[in-house]
Amino acid sequence: MSPEVLKIHATPKLSGGTLLLALTGWMDGGFVSTGTVKQLMEGRQLTRVADIQPGGFYIDSFPGSMETTALFRPHAKYVNGLVESLDLPGSSLWADESANMAFMAGREPNINWPLFAEAILEVVARLEIKRIIFMGSFGGSVPHTREPRLYASVSSKLLLPLLTEYGLRPSQYEGPGSFSSYLLVLCPDRNIEMLAIAAEIPGYLEGINPRSIETITRKLAGMLNLRVDVDKLRQESNHWELQVSEAVDKNEDMAATVRKLEQAYDTALVEEGEVSSSDQN
Repeated sequence: MSPEVLKIHATPKLSGGTLLLALTGWMDGGFVSTGTVKQLMEGRQLTRVADIQPGGFYIDSFPGSMETTALFRPHAKYVNGLVESLDLPGSSLWADESANMAFMAGREPNINWPLFAEAILEVVARLEIKRIIFMGSFGGSVPHTREPRLYASVSSKLLLPLLTEYGLRPSQYEGPGSFSSYLLVLCPDRNIEMLAIAAEIPGYLEGINPRSIETITRKLAGMLNLRVDVDKLRQESNHWELQVSEAVDKNEDMAATVRKLEQAYDTALVEEGEVSSSDQN
């Protein structure tokens, strides 16, 4: 592949290893996708493996108002009349050889999905990685006071038993597809396994969602036998929930909506033979 698209820095062999993939954009509500992979990269001895160059994958501007075009333009920073930075949406891949794992944090491409996918799959082939796990989120009806529901999809029916093994709900989604959906379709022809996990986050909230990041991080830690600072994650989740609850309680309509969501959530768990997170505390 052209160095204008993919710049390789190192090719450690991660035979049978796993790539954890995170992308901003369509499925990064609550920063669950990028927040989870950054959490799992902390404290590791990482080797920079490759960079996917931004040219040809992103829309730099878009016709319309300034508010609309601002969503596409790269962020610039000036200090005392001097340009200090221009953040172009690059994507990087890192490896932890001791854990036989790789990590990618990037931005979902606006255009040319085939070439972007080829860049990822070329790195996967060079590192001899066997499985890709994508993590993301979507806005739903789960209240912020309850454990996020985790849904998953796989690249092959042979992998469906993994959903039961790891306690993941099979996705029943139909609608606009994401880049992760595109990768799921490509992986079988490359003899690569792929699992995509999506946390349901409260549709009424914006900003970072530590609880969903914690939930997926814990799930991946269990699946991949990874060490994580669970106490830190729980403290951040509890603090976030307290702040959100205080804000919700100040709005009677919102508080009533959350109570209805809690009731619906708990009723669904009873029907499924489960117990709500509030009953476990």
